[in-house]
Amino acid sequence: MRIAIDAMGGDLGPRATVRGAAGAALQDSRLTLQLFGPRACLEREIASLPRRLAAAGSRMEVVDAPGEIAPGVRPSDALRHGGDSSMALMLDCLASGRACAGVSGGNTGALMALGRRAMGTVGGIPRPAISTAIPTREQGRCYLLDLGANIEASSDRLVDFARMGEVMARHVDGLSRPRIALLNVGAEGIKGTASVRQADARLRELPGLNYCGYVEGDGIFAGSVDVVVCDGFVGNAVLKASEGLARMLVARVQATFEAHWGSRLVGLLARPALRRLRGELDPVRYNGASLLGLAGIVVKSHGGSDADGFRYAVLRAVQEVEHDLPRQLARELGEARMDSISRVGATGGDDRQ
Repeated sequence: MRIAIDAMGGDLGPRATVRGAAGAALQDSRLTLQLFGPRACLEREIASLPRRLAAAGSRMEVVDAPGEIAPGVRPSDALRHGGDSSMALMLDCLASGRACAGVSGGNTGALMALGRRAMGTVGGIPRPAISTAIPTREQGRCYLLDLGANIEASSDRLVDFARMGEVMARHVDGLSRPRIALLNVGAEGIKGTASVRQADARLRELPGLNYCGYVEGDGIFAGSVDVVVCDGFVGNAVLKASEGLARMLVARVQATFEAHWGSRLVGLLARPALRRLRGELDPVRYNGASLLGLAGIVVKSHGGSDADGFRYAVLRAVQEVEHDLPRQLARELGEARMDSISRVGATGGDDRQ
């Protein structure tokens, strides 16, 4: 299984991406990795891998990509001037079929724009969405989308996001009937923006979809739903707030146990439980956001992720390859769209898509 890596994306530079990719390769013996970036730089990073990761070097191939897309570059500029960048060449490799998936920690807007140009979309989806998993009660998880690709979203797009999230949860997580909800400011039908209320009405009409209605912000983490849909502005704010809260809680608990000698003694006894709590709440474990709707598997790693976080992003891409997620999306969303058009045609109405 070959994974293409934009090794120059991310705030911590190529060392984090190379070491994270190496960690994923050691964890999954099927992987071979193509690293895109300046050849001399990446070869130095591979040569300086720590001893515990050095064995992965033999499964890492460097593809020279002299250009780099900076974090602040606008998507339009990336499209015009980023053809020789590590990100663009990684996506071209994926589009040509030379790799099964691509992973980047770089500029999100540029990644989405270049990905759409290189691969197009599936199932008639005009606007891909960004989705990731977040932890819920009883060691569960919930998919949240969109996370920033579409700052504003019409009811059409919210319905698309719900359908894509349902397919992903069903195939990747093995859920027979994923529970879908729209994020809103209340559970009452009269609340929310016009696009949210319109999407609610349409989702209730979709056959076979286990739609549960509205969920408020606190309900995301309750474990009562499997997919939560919102526009990218709201989704990104929720994600960043939850990550910050998780880090703050872990730090507060640790500081409480270190406050004086009595609590330090209790902390020593509770250390295994604290370690487990830190692991369960650590956002690094959930790193790796899927660019759902592209005609290829592209996973966005958090820009600030260290090597361990990038490893999780690569392993997320492996999961999606195993379940051939784009093909499942293309088949099921394409069939659903044709069914919708047929029903509208039979009743003489207008196609709302």
